[in-house]
Amino acid sequence: MTVNTATIVQNEQEWMQQAIAVATDSANSGGGPFGALIVKDGVVVATAHNQVTATNDPSAHAEVNAIRAACRELGTFILEGCTLITSCEPCPMCLSTALWARLDRLVYCADRNDAAVAGFDDRKFYDLFEKRPTEAWPLQVAHLDLPERTAPFDAWIAKSDRIDY
Repeated sequence: MTVNTATIVQNEQEWMQQAIAVATDSANSGGGPFGALIVKDGVVVATAHNQVTATNDPSAHAEVNAIRAACRELGTFILEGCTLITSCEPCPMCLSTALWARLDRLVYCADRNDAAVAGFDDRKFYDLFEKRPTEAWPLQVAHLDLPERTAPFDAWIAKSDRIDY
């Protein structure tokens, strides 16, 4: 089966326009100016927007909300074979969520600098992960080593009916 690259590009442009429209509608209705959707086999299976202030949930970013909705819709926590289309470059949390979801592809439009101009400056978080040792973070990070530290993993490994991921 030959994949038509022009068709993929056209579809991604249409999906991106949809993500941008979702983000714009969200901004106009009191949500954050971010929109995302998940596509599988050429079909949009989930659409979401930023709901951080609406739900008082700092993790309710458009990308995370779209991943959650797609997982519910598809009945799985693994989104292999799916693409995340998002109106803006994902922050580190959203990028990490996309990685954990095992998405095949991520496509974004605006970047972190565009977001910063609008007051959404995630560059400090990117810098935190890329350049600074944890000692320099604004959040204190401490390691407490206890003898029972591996007990949860031991229980997991011993569980014969676990679902590996």
